[in-house]
This record gives sequence, C-alpha cells and structure tokens, in this order.
Amino acid sequence: MAVRARSSELAKQLLSRHAAAGVAAAGSRSMASGHGLDPAQSSLQQQYIDKEEKYGAHNYHPLPVVLNRGEGIFMWDVDGKRYFDFLSGYSAVNQGHCHPKILEAMIEQSRKLTLTSRAFFNDALGEYEEYITRLLGYDKVLPMNTGVEGGETAVKLARRWGYDVKGVPKYQAKILFAADNFWGRTTSAISSSTDPDSYEGFGPFMPGFEVIPYNDLPALQAKLESDPNIVAFMVEPIQGEAGVVVPDDGYLKKAQELLHKHNALLIADEVQTGLCRTGKMLCSEWDGCKPDITVLGKALSGGTMPVSAVLANDEIMLTIGRGQHGSTYGGNPVAARVAVASLQVLVDEKCAESAARLGPIFRKELEDMGSPLIQKVRGRGLLNAIVIDPNAGVEAWDICLKLMREGLLTKPTHRNIIRLAPPLVISQEQLHEATGIIKKVFSSL
Repeated sequence: MAVRARSSELAKQLLSRHAAAGVAAAGSRSMASGHGLDPAQSSLQQQYIDKEEKYGAHNYHPLPVVLNRGEGIFMWDVDGKRYFDFLSGYSAVNQGHCHPKILEAMIEQSRKLTLTSRAFFNDALGEYEEYITRLLGYDKVLPMNTGVEGGETAVKLARRWGYDVKGVPKYQAKILFAADNFWGRTTSAISSSTDPDSYEGFGPFMPGFEVIPYNDLPALQAKLESDPNIVAFMVEPIQGEAGVVVPDDGYLKKAQELLHKHNALLIADEVQTGLCRTGKMLCSEWDGCKPDITVLGKALSGGTMPVSAVLANDEIMLTIGRGQHGSTYGGNPVAARVAVASLQVLVDEKCAESAARLGPIFRKELEDMGSPLIQKVRGRGLLNAIVIDPNAGVEAWDICLKLMREGLLTKPTHRNIIRLAPPLVISQEQLHEATGIIKKVFSSL
C-alpha cells in the first residue's frame, strides 16, 4: 500500500509538472481545462481532446482541432468545418488525403494477405523493390517502416561499410550530423540532436556521433582531415524541422566530393524533402547529386501507413548479411503494394513538376503581402516557411491558431517559424485561395 501511495503521489507530481511545462511553453496562449492546451472550437471537440488528455501520453502539443475526414488537399473536423491542409502530415500526404489509387491498392492487398514477416517470401515485395530501385537508380532497397527506422538502418549500414570496406578499426567508426538536424526521437536520433527538447533528460547517448554546422563545407573538410575513422555524413538536403533551411546551391554535391576524397559516404535524409516535395523526385537532384545512401519515408505510403526505405548500391547494401538486420513488418505485402501505388501517383500526376511550378508563385504571393511581421520567406517547391520577426510581439503559434479559425491548418516549428507544405495535388486556384486566408490573418495582425 505504501508503494502504491508513493506511486500515486509521483503520478500527481508528474501531471502537475507536465501541466506547468505546457503553460510555460504556451507563453501568452489561452489555456483550457488546466492542462496547458488551447480551448477547442466546440464542446464536441473539447470532449475528444479531454479524452486524449486523460488516457494518452502528453508527448505532443496539437492545435485544438479534432479531425475525422480528409480528401485531396482538405480535412474536415467533427463539426463539419473544412480546412486547407498546409502541413500534409509533415510531408507524408504529398499525394493528398485518401488518394483512391493508393487506397485501392491497400484494400485489395489487405483482403488477400497482410503479413508474412520476412521469414517467407511474398509475391508483392520483389515487384516493389524492382520498381523503386529502377525509378531512383540504386541497386538495392532495404524496406523498413518509420522514417526514423530508415535513419537507424542507414547508420548501421554506414558503420558496417566502414568496417568491412574502408577498414576502420573495430567499433571506432564515426558518423557526422549537421547541427539542427531532426530525424526522429529514438535514442540514436536524439544522440545527434542539438535541440534540448529532444535530448535533455534522455541520456546517456550513442557514441560515435559528432555534429558539425549545417551548410558549412570548411567545417566538414576540417573534420574529415582530422579523423580517418569518419565513415559517413548524414544530412537533410533542406532542413525541415529547423525551419525549412535551404543550403547554398551545390552544398550537397560538394559535400559528397569531400567525403569521397576521404573515403566516406553521404547519407541523404530525404524523409521530408524527398518524393517530389521540393520540385524534384529527390531533393538531392537539385544539386545533381546521387547520395551513397538515401533514406525515404512519409509520402512513400501517401500517408496511409508507416513505410520507409533505405536505398544504396551493392557495395554498401550487401555488407549487411542475412539475419543481421530486419523488421517483422518491414516489406510486408500491403506496404509493398501501397508504396508502388504511391510512387506511381507521384509520377503519373506529375507532382514534382507541379511543386516546381507552384512553389515560386506561392513564395512571391507571400512576399508581396508586405507584412511587417514577416522577416523572411524561404523554401523550395512546396516546402516553404514564413519566418516571423522575433521582435514583432506575436508568436508563430498564435498565428497558426488564427489560421485554423479561418480554415487553414499548419503548425509552427520553433517559436517564430510557420511551415507551409500543402499536398502536391493542390491547384493554382486552390493555392491562391489558401494564400488569401494567410493574407487575411496577417493583415488582421
């Protein structure tokens, strides 16, 4: 009984701490139900939110909107209100919500066979592997589930290649990461993070990881020259969670040249930037660069289920042998059929071309607003961000709340950056309509 009482008291303290943290993080935002969240738009939505708060972990801080339907570029809440989706599930819904071709592939395969594990072959995986490797120009693909699993797999591949091919002494391999990177929340991912919200309180951390500044070739060169045990540099072609930070033209290609000079690999984390989001099938194509290892996820399933992939040529991929890496669900038949359909939609509907065409139009419309709140507009294709002047007296969260009330959904990254990434199937007319909502909100401020 004494143990139970202590546990109960500890739970109360943790709940109190979480509520206080939510209030502190929210700053000037209004609070509801005493749990550090903004009030819902209706009593019905508040009921759903309260249930999540009572029974779910408090590891996210969502906008106070409860959604129950999506189609194309739109989502609807439980009260029937329609919203433009300008987050796209963090670029997982490039093809639009509930794309019929992707759903058809998912449903058809689900009726026949959902899971074999990799203990056996199935008739869907090989067809997917052939399609994606031919489409993207690699010898092999290793299928996984989540984006962060893809990153973990790339790290393991690079280390194994370092020992078997480069000849790094046993367990001395090092991998470089860029400051302000984000590739997930596993212990490996947070070990490379420079964001205290990600890593603080979760150590000890993974050894063999080092961080260098992003978009800084001299820093990369200096590190490579000083340490022969570096086997790879894992980097986002455009940093998403950091606020859609676009590096100098040629950065990725020049980084790879430096790495190859020192017998090391370039790992491109294309989980957010890949699959047509920036106006090319892969963002690395803007630099005319083919990374040694490419990590994909999110839009690889069109937002229907977790599907990720790691692509590399044989010299790298075949360093991992049978039984040395895998996943029960990785490469399952449903995921394989869904991934093929998702890629075919991107190709057939010319999503890359659409993003390349609409991106400059969108950024110009945002810049032409002339709002004194806007410090900068940046991006490529349909991965864009508005940087709010930190001295303007208004936070990105407050603007996102106003956008939500006007019918457009997105989220801040950091306190003063608003990411704007609609599904790639958006038309120019719809983009113009959505921009009108953004203009209305900014002019009201």
